[in-house]
Amino acid sequence: MTRAVVPPSRWALPDPRDAEPGNDVVAVGADLEPSTVFAAYQRGLFPMHLVDRQGGQGELAWWSPDPRGILPLDAVQVSRSLAKSARRFQVTVDTAFDDVMLGCADRGRERGWITAEFRATYGELHRLGWAHSIEVWDRDGLLAGGLYGIEIGGLFAGESMFHRKRDASKVALVSLVERLRSCPGVRVMDVQWRTDHLASLGAIEVPRQQYLGMLDRALPTAPCF
Repeated sequence: MTRAVVPPSRWALPDPRDAEPGNDVVAVGADLEPSTVFAAYQRGLFPMHLVDRQGGQGELAWWSPDPRGILPLDAVQVSRSLAKSARRFQVTVDTAFDDVMLGCADRGRERGWITAEFRATYGELHRLGWAHSIEVWDRDGLLAGGLYGIEIGGLFAGESMFHRKRDASKVALVSLVERLRSCPGVRVMDVQWRTDHLASLGAIEVPRQQYLGMLDRALPTAPCF
């Protein structure tokens, strides 16, 4: 894929190495311009709004979880049941990015945080060649699930995934891992936090400082997409 140059951010983003250990939020403010978001990932940060006292959307914050969830590519094992499920689906790459984001942004999902502004920013990064989606389709040609994320060098930062059919999001994740495994060089699959769902697929936690060291080694690697 052709990648366009993203201009420098007008913001001086903080270095998460200087953040207080165990505090996931490193900074508050700035904006969701593609240049800001692009620069943030290279520093080990990602954007998400805080929740205000009424449970609504608060200020824009920049997060660097401590510990950080990652998915070691060699740790992902496909069970027989998942392999059987995968045969029911067709997997594509970068054919329906906006639809995948809309699926991930379903307001019925708990802790939904993907706003129209997020969709616009990541949609632009997709058009510039830096954001990617994995789509999983059922036999009727309907979108059954998928995921999206940002790839910079050897970093793939998984942002969100969804499913409308059982195992569809797992099929998307396994397909992504297989693609990343096929590419040479140092690679980091960032999943932000280790949830029970991701842990079942092999996700682990590492201290923030360790993650940032891994990121530094991965960024010079050629992208896989």
